[in-house]
Amino acid sequence: MAMIFSSVFGGIISLVGYSVLAPKQTIIQQTADRSPLALTNYVFDSSDFIVPEGLNFVFAAKNATQSVVHIRTRYSSSSGAKSPFNDLFREYFGDRNNGGESYSRGAGSGVIVSSDGYIVTNNHVIDNASDIEVVLNDNRSYKGKVVGVDASTDLAVIQIEEDDLVPVNYGSSEDIQIGEWVLAIGNPFEFRSTVTAGIVSAKSRNIQILEAGDGIESFIQTDAAVNPGNSGGALVNLKGELIGINTAIASPSGAFAGYSFAVPSSLVRKVVDDLVEYGTVQRALLGIRIRDVSAQLAEAENLDVVKGVYIADVGPKSAASIAGLESGDVIIAIDNVDVTNVAELQEQVAVNRPGDQVLVKYIRDGERLETNATLRNSAGNTDIIQLASEINNEGATFVEVSDELLNRLRLEGGVQVADISSGKWRDADLKEGFIITKIEEQEIRGLEDLQLFLGNPGSDGVLIEGMYPNGDKKFYGLGL
Repeated sequence: MAMIFSSVFGGIISLVGYSVLAPKQTIIQQTADRSPLALTNYVFDSSDFIVPEGLNFVFAAKNATQSVVHIRTRYSSSSGAKSPFNDLFREYFGDRNNGGESYSRGAGSGVIVSSDGYIVTNNHVIDNASDIEVVLNDNRSYKGKVVGVDASTDLAVIQIEEDDLVPVNYGSSEDIQIGEWVLAIGNPFEFRSTVTAGIVSAKSRNIQILEAGDGIESFIQTDAAVNPGNSGGALVNLKGELIGINTAIASPSGAFAGYSFAVPSSLVRKVVDDLVEYGTVQRALLGIRIRDVSAQLAEAENLDVVKGVYIADVGPKSAASIAGLESGDVIIAIDNVDVTNVAELQEQVAVNRPGDQVLVKYIRDGERLETNATLRNSAGNTDIIQLASEINNEGATFVEVSDELLNRLRLEGGVQVADISSGKWRDADLKEGFIITKIEEQEIRGLEDLQLFLGNPGSDGVLIEGMYPNGDKKFYGLGL
């Protein structure tokens, strides 16, 4: 008996000791209800289960998923991912350091928009990346090159060498309704080709995240789950048509908390077309300073309406000025589309190019009026801006700065003096190799910014800021 008791007691001690000392393991199990168990075959009868019309997401998911890609980016240690979105969207973007390696990586999503390899994504997904890898839904992998970027809408176009791709079909973001079902497709946390569902919660949201001075925010808000890595992915309707590019989330933690925002497809399509055709976006402007009409503003300015877009100031020789618009007018529609706030007006104007004419409906002193305005670019004319490989101006030649040099100097952009022989630039003592990064505190990110400045300098003298390839920072005064 003593021997039996001793054996049992020893066994109990062994079990208890093992349970205490053994390493803990995380057990992952399926959460399906296993009771009651049944091994009999089940024959599906369509009469047993009928999906209500408008709630079947299978068609949309199947059609759109093949057009959504996974984008992996790599950054040298000197450059990092220096997008202005870093602080706000580091969690959302998925940027992370690679341990002791001399580079870091990021991940996001993109959407195929043409069979010959053009892909739209967010600018903050690929900004300053030294290497871009695009992985298709069928696991084929390609090196991506940047075609063009637009910080004002946080959109970018990249291209891969392939000519047999399945592009997404564009849908109408203007026609979608609040409460309509939508799907978000992307690669959250690198879980490939993830589909989530939600509804359109709101339209024309301005959440004030774009740091570009001319940022255009008219986001579609949804409650479809969007997380780090979804950036640049597709928001589609139940036909599988693209109605937006998932761009941002509102979250205290960096992970999904119920609110996500997408650039509307009307704007996406215009930006993509411009970047592919011209290499730069053709930004159309009315040339006005505006603000939302509110009850407080209506009372202060003695307005007859409590919604619309109030014109605070009209630029001289602007499209609005030539069309007869004045300070104090309230714009209520563009091209017969009602605009109740600044975001809606910006979207309706931004889908146009310089030289396009829009019908502006407005209220002045209680009277409803309308006028046609011919939109202009930021230089004050209707010219289409061609992205040149270089700019020649009064004895100086300017070119884009190489990615390698930008990364080494930790610069976000600039233009470089390739040659200087005479004229005001030489008189200002600039030397060949100098990289202009700012003029009068305005960022010069590339040739487009310099071209716009030269077309409308605005003063007789300016302060130029920049850096030489050896890292020396310099300031120059330039007489115009």
